[in-house]
Amino acid sequence: MKAVIGLGNPEVKYAKTRHNIGFMVIDKLLEKNNVTLSEKFQSFFGKKGDVLYLLPKTYMNLSGRAVVELMNFYKLGIRDFIVICDDFTLELGTLRFRKNGSDGGHNGLKSIINLVGSSDFDRLKVGIGPLVENMPVENFVLGNFRQDEIQTLDKIIQIAAESIEEYLKTDIQNVQNKYNKKHC
Repeated sequence: MKAVIGLGNPEVKYAKTRHNIGFMVIDKLLEKNNVTLSEKFQSFFGKKGDVLYLLPKTYMNLSGRAVVELMNFYKLGIRDFIVICDDFTLELGTLRFRKNGSDGGHNGLKSIINLVGSSDFDRLKVGIGPLVENMPVENFVLGNFRQDEIQTLDKIIQIAAESIEEYLKTDIQNVQNKYNKKHC
């Protein structure tokens, strides 16, 4: 059993923000696989076969709470899930799979690392950058994508969803070799 966890903020006002690209990728996977969500584990939760989908309702900074509840219920280990999150250091249109690593200043990853007690879990970082000059990081990540970015956004969400489906069938090394690059 594998869990795919998208990070974001649950309120409608955050739905189209850069910080919610993890939710956007999960939404695409849910649509492609015809998965319905219910509320469980402080999250929106869905299951199809041996794949679990999780969108924490805890807000980004507390995402680890939902992940721990899911892990405890399904007896998941640290290698049984992947987290999809935004990364403002990567250009929009870029994907980067990682087997482990620091939180990189991402509060959602920080919460998960702190509460599961390890940083040795798989993750897919989806580029939302570059940062706008002289704009505070918080304002940038909580801002919406510009109109001229929407076409690239739609393409990278599709590619990210495809990469996660391939990850679930193979392993992280295969998808790293194929998808760790700028796609559009």
